[in-house]
Amino acid sequence: MQRLKDFLDVKVAQYNQPGFIANDPISIPHRFSKKQDIEIAGFFAAILAWGQRKTIINKCLELFKLMDDAPHDFLLNHHEADLKSFSSFKHRTFNEIDTLYFIHFLSSFYRNNESLEEAFLRGQNGLVDAMESILTEFRRYFFSLPDAPDRTKKHIASPDRKAACKRINMYLRWMVRSDENGVDFGLWKKISPAQLVCPCDLHVDRVGRKLGLITRKQTDWLTAVELTQRLREFDPDDPVKYDFALFGLGIEEQF
Repeated sequence: MQRLKDFLDVKVAQYNQPGFIANDPISIPHRFSKKQDIEIAGFFAAILAWGQRKTIINKCLELFKLMDDAPHDFLLNHHEADLKSFSSFKHRTFNEIDTLYFIHFLSSFYRNNESLEEAFLRGQNGLVDAMESILTEFRRYFFSLPDAPDRTKKHIASPDRKAACKRINMYLRWMVRSDENGVDFGLWKKISPAQLVCPCDLHVDRVGRKLGLITRKQTDWLTAVELTQRLREFDPDDPVKYDFALFGLGIEEQF
């Protein structure tokens, strides 16, 4: 176990570097300096993060151009006519109906709240395994507006639906983790890095299994929890830093 920890620590140091940013969807929120812009850009970038990374980045650039590259200001001050330009926006199965509902919710939210972190605190109980309730309650809240389209609900995963919640866990890593390397933002302080669950995508899942960190046959919420519990044995305060190692091994080294 010590040998595996040492190996992964080396890989974390290798990939948790500013050079990681440019080719990853995290480059999208890194284009902004205002806290709310970072939150909004990161949220959309994470939700749209499926497919090739280059395509994801280009689609996000397209989306934020429609918001005049000032998403927080756009959400607070747009007029109904400004929404027409989103009718042609589409990425995979995320279409204009989904985009407009996301804009509607976020506009409503930011008119009453300073930070998107508040939307994730409804399920916060302070326990190390709080993420299941945090994500379940966030999804419930996000789709609580009366006009929430059924088709849009598939774009926010939830543990109570057995999903691994890869994208939303990745977003929380970006917002919550804090270190001196400058990749993750560490903007949010009411959720602890110790509570984060590792984003379990195709590459992380494959590498995790190869290293014996995952034994569960399918890939679902319990798989992400199993992986995270193993990573907590290496660093209970910041287990999800090992996402850098597993993802880097999977996508950069084809491990």
